[in-house]
Amino acid sequence: MWFSGWWAEWRRASHRRRVHVYTRYSLYFIGLMELLTVGAALANDRADSAWRALVVVGVLTGGHTVLMLLTLRDALTHYLGTGPEPRRLLVGGVALTCAISLSVAAGMALDLLAPSTMPVAVFVTAYLAVPLSLLRPRRAAVLVAAPVGCSLVAQASYQLSATSVMIQLSVLVAMVVFLAGTTRATGWTLRVLDRVDAAREVEARLAVAEERLRFGRDLHDVLGRNLSVIALKSELAAQLVRRGSTEAIGQLAEVQDIARQSQREIREVVRGYREADLRAEVAGARGVLEAADIRCSVTGVTALEGALPPRVAATLGWVVREGATNVLRHASASRCEIWLTRSDDRRLAELTLENDGVPAGGSRAGGAGAGLVGLRERLAALDGSLTTQLTPDGIFRLTARVPLRTPAAGRAADVAGGAGGASGVGSGDDADGVGGGAVAGGVAAGEARPGARGPEPENGPGAARRPGSEAREARH
Repeated sequence: MWFSGWWAEWRRASHRRRVHVYTRYSLYFIGLMELLTVGAALANDRADSAWRALVVVGVLTGGHTVLMLLTLRDALTHYLGTGPEPRRLLVGGVALTCAISLSVAAGMALDLLAPSTMPVAVFVTAYLAVPLSLLRPRRAAVLVAAPVGCSLVAQASYQLSATSVMIQLSVLVAMVVFLAGTTRATGWTLRVLDRVDAAREVEARLAVAEERLRFGRDLHDVLGRNLSVIALKSELAAQLVRRGSTEAIGQLAEVQDIARQSQREIREVVRGYREADLRAEVAGARGVLEAADIRCSVTGVTALEGALPPRVAATLGWVVREGATNVLRHASASRCEIWLTRSDDRRLAELTLENDGVPAGGSRAGGAGAGLVGLRERLAALDGSLTTQLTPDGIFRLTARVPLRTPAAGRAADVAGGAGGASGVGSGDDADGVGGGAVAGGVAAGEARPGARGPEPENGPGAARRPGSEAREARH
């Protein structure tokens, strides 16, 4: 029961979290190797040493191992920039290392420990370098100097030969370099991983900001000139009205034409901003998922995408975008499959996204998330449907079905771009009528309005533009 819960939590963890846990426990295992190596050295000397002295050294070494693991944990947290420096643990580790080395020296001087116990002082000093390697090099060198000195004192106290001292010192240096280098490189790898993850978040925010700037730039390009012309022509018309000139009617008609042209251009910008291209969305989803280490396979999109009506393809593009977003946000998936098919009677297009790694209770079939609600509304405008399914083994399946030919296609003014009335931009494409945005404001398309200029003959005042009107418009 405990293992199943731990395994479920492990599967829900992000890839970054998994790497952190795996790396941390790998370093902890290196720390535990101290207990094994020292225990083996003490067990080898049990026949030639007093058992009480061996017990004392063993207990001190066990405490040293535990202290080193705690120091390593906090030192790694400090190295990654998420915690303070464990100064007390470091000082305690240095003091305990010196105590063990001096205890070994005293035991050998009193003939309580065999000379072959000397490697214990070397091992505890070498394993002290594991947490010290995560500090700044100068501070680490200062802290490791005292234990190394105590180890040399222990060797000198027994009057070992110069060759034995050189061998012991060489082993000590080799172990310190290996353990310190491995630990430092591992900590550096985790820090780079954290920075890459943070850079991805910044990149996503910059992409959103860039898209907002692009949209604002497009609106400025569309409205900037037209609004300036409208302001100038309105001012000119006002002056002509004060003078009683009939040319004011022509200027106002041109203002009306420019306003309608601006409405059409804004509608095109909004449509281009909101519409989704199926092939581009599939390629983008595949790239994002694979960048997150999720295997993504696509079937049928290339073969069938060209046979879909534009509105159907755009709506299915939104399904792909929302489905890929849900995989990244709400699951710890290792694979995602996307396939596009047609029904046997060739009347329906069916797009399915399937992924694993969904935690139990994390997603429910028929869930009412904001993204899925929006997709259902888009599909309903085309007489389509959206279904979700969660299997007991954590497989989530999102399926969208859309008729290839449906009467709703004629009624839907803008499926991918959304209703224009909400933004005050009509969804109609005619040049003379006012779109859905005007209907929302209480003015129907083509409906007579107080003060509105009705249809006029070709030679009426509305068409009485002077030969130089186009030149004046360009000048203004």
